[in-house]
This record gives sequence, structure tokens and C-alpha cells, in this order.
Amino acid sequence: MKILMVGAGATGGYFGGRLLESGQDVTFLVRPQRAQTLARDGLRIRSPMGDVTLPSPPTVQADALDRHFDLIIVSCKAYHLPQVIEDLAPAVGPDTAILPILNGMRHLDLLDQRFGAARVLGGSCFIGATLDGEGVIRHLNKPHGLTYGERDGSRSPRVERIEQAMAAARFDPRLSTSILQDMWDKWVFLASLAGITCLMRAPVGAIVAAPGGTQAALGLLEDCHQVAAACGHPPSEASLQRARTTLTEAGSSVSASMMRDLEQGAQIEADHIVGDMLQRGEAAGLELRVLRVAYAHLKAYEARRASATGG
Repeated sequence: MKILMVGAGATGGYFGGRLLESGQDVTFLVRPQRAQTLARDGLRIRSPMGDVTLPSPPTVQADALDRHFDLIIVSCKAYHLPQVIEDLAPAVGPDTAILPILNGMRHLDLLDQRFGAARVLGGSCFIGATLDGEGVIRHLNKPHGLTYGERDGSRSPRVERIEQAMAAARFDPRLSTSILQDMWDKWVFLASLAGITCLMRAPVGAIVAAPGGTQAALGLLEDCHQVAAACGHPPSEASLQRARTTLTEAGSSVSASMMRDLEQGAQIEADHIVGDMLQRGEAAGLELRVLRVAYAHLKAYEARRASATGG
């Protein structure tokens, strides 16, 4: 199976690197600066689950992409997706499967519009990782799962081929027959975590220690729960309880990566993670007071950032 990994940052580099390590035919679609770093230093992963350095991993840049792949794994920030779609288009052949591992659901609409829904799988990943200043991928904890599947729940020949390709890699792959529900479950939790930690500019422990903090966090989770239910994907009680536990844990240092991006003055996925949740809920006639405030806060930040940066 010929695999194109779009990106070699923290997430794409980790999962693509693990697949390459296991002997799979992986090429990384990267920008010139990252290509130079990889050619010079190799793809370096430092992880509690095992370190690896892969010398001179195969790379290609968008202007040189002239062949088709069996599987394209899309890992990028949502705000880069429109350009990424154009960059990867030459790699999409008649039998290419596209596996996006972005958060939320909006990216499925964009990929469907460009390539057709039949080519696009559902996917989700669970990993805490970062790319440090030297270009090293640092896996921050033990979870490193990648879940994928046909959006109609079937076990098609192509997802079974993907299952075989991923079987020997040093991460936790899972072929799901309920991938859309899996994606919604993660989105409900992530939108709640991102919305509340960005709104309060604090990790979970500090939020729940503040007067009204726990109620605000649970109110946002309930808003997101209502949206998922209205869209036909209500989270299970077990999924909701895991989210409640994480969002109300005393002393917890957990925060969303969006909050860290916000505090660093970086670009954020406000529309993709929180805004799209709100838009779908409003279309269903829901009130969503906490979710609306969280989104307004993120858009105000984006407006200030645009004013400061001139763009």
C-alpha cells in the first residue's frame, strides 16, 4: 500500500513515522523547510512508547507531486485545509482512499465537495505531541491511537487493507464500524474543553476552583451534547461521564491545545471546532448560551490578532 502522509509535524510525523518504521511505503508531503530538516536530521520521534530516528524519510513537495497513492492520510490544522486540498489533489487517483484525522466534522464536507464522498473515510486520533524548535517530534504521554473506518459502518476491502498495513506499527490503530459516532464523541469533548479553557484562560483545575467554574464547564458540555443529539449522534452516557470527569477534576492541569495557541498569539481553529458546533446547533433551533459566549470570545481574539498582525 502506497501511503501519502500530508504533513510531518507532531501528529502526521508521529503516525507516518511509526508506519514507516514498521516497513510501510510512506511518503511525506511537506513544505521546503521541513523537507530540508528531514533530509539533514531524519524524522526524529521521542516517545515514552519508544524512540526512533528514521534517516532521510521519503518526502515530496506539492509542486513535484505527480503520482497517485492508495491511501492519503490528512493531518493539518483546519485553517490550512483549503490549501492542503489543492496540494494533494494530484495524488488522488480512481482508487485512492482519503483518511482525514482532523478534529470536528466540517472537514468532511470540504473533502467531499472536492473529491467525492466515496473517497473520504472517517478518522480520529488521540495523541499529545508537539514539534520542538529543533524539529523533533515529542510524544508527551502514552496514548497514541488512530481510529478509522467507512462512514457507513461497513468493513470494506479497502479498510481491511488499511488494517493490515497498520497492524505492525507502534501505535494503537482501530478499525471502527461506528466512526462517525466516534468522531462526534470526540468533538463534543474537545469543543467543551477548548471552549471553556479558552474562555477562562485557565486549565481545568483552576476553572473548577473558581466560583461557578464547574457549572460553566458542565453547561458548555451540555450545549455540545444537545447539538450532537440534534444531529443524530448523541454521545453515550459512558462518553459523557468521561468528559464530565475530565472537565471537573480538581487540581487538573489539563487544557486544550487551542488555549495554548491562543496564549501564544497563534492562529486557532475557532470556526472548525467551536463555530461549526454552534452553527449546527442554531440550525436545529437550540439556544446554546454558553457555547455562543465561548465562540464570541474566540472570534474577538481573532479580530484583535488580525488587527495586530495586519492580516
